[in-house]
Amino acid sequence: MTTVTGSCLAGILVAGVALANDDDAPKQKKTPTELSMMAAQKQATDAKAQQAAQAQAQAKAQAQKEKAAAAKKAEEAKKKAEAAKKAAQPILTGKTTASYFWDDGSGINGDTGAPASGEPMQKGLFASPSWPLGTKVKVTYKGRSITGFVGDRGPGAPSSSGVMLDLDTYTFRYLLDGGKPDSDYDAGTGEGHLQGVKWEVLKWGTGAGTRGEPQAM
Repeated sequence: MTTVTGSCLAGILVAGVALANDDDAPKQKKTPTELSMMAAQKQATDAKAQQAAQAQAQAKAQAQKEKAAAAKKAEEAKKKAEAAKKAAQPILTGKTTASYFWDDGSGINGDTGAPASGEPMQKGLFASPSWPLGTKVKVTYKGRSITGFVGDRGPGAPSSSGVMLDLDTYTFRYLLDGGKPDSDYDAGTGEGHLQGVKWEVLKWGTGAGTRGEPQAM
């Protein structure tokens, strides 16, 4: 038994030595093909990472560009709104008695000829005894408003009695009751004057005339 046991132990020792020698043996080197494949895989991974980074940078730049454009648009809209609000604010306001006219050179109903400004007679063309031609004016009566411009001179003699605006027939009738005149020359109501018409100068014209409170002719 002792002899057999010794033989077994000797075999085990020999096997252990062999295993130890295998572990100590140098690892097998990669072949050129394997190294090439590994390099290609790394290159592909790096390329994907670079593409992802570029896409992220482009998306960020686009977002910043859109944000800047939106901010610019909002600022422009704000400035436009402020300008519109400023333009809508009256420079000068007051009240007067207003009459109506329609001067187109026809000679009908006291027509004195074409408007002094050279503009054709039209809806929204008013006459003032003194304001510069082209002055933008808003008139209001009983909650109804019309914005027009000074395109003629008048009223004549009535301006000395406080009638400081001559409105076109259509504006006059609309302010009176919201209706339409019977014709260019007849408001169709029998009324010849509106007392207490509110006027607001929104912008002074560049034509002949005097700025400020209306002055009789």
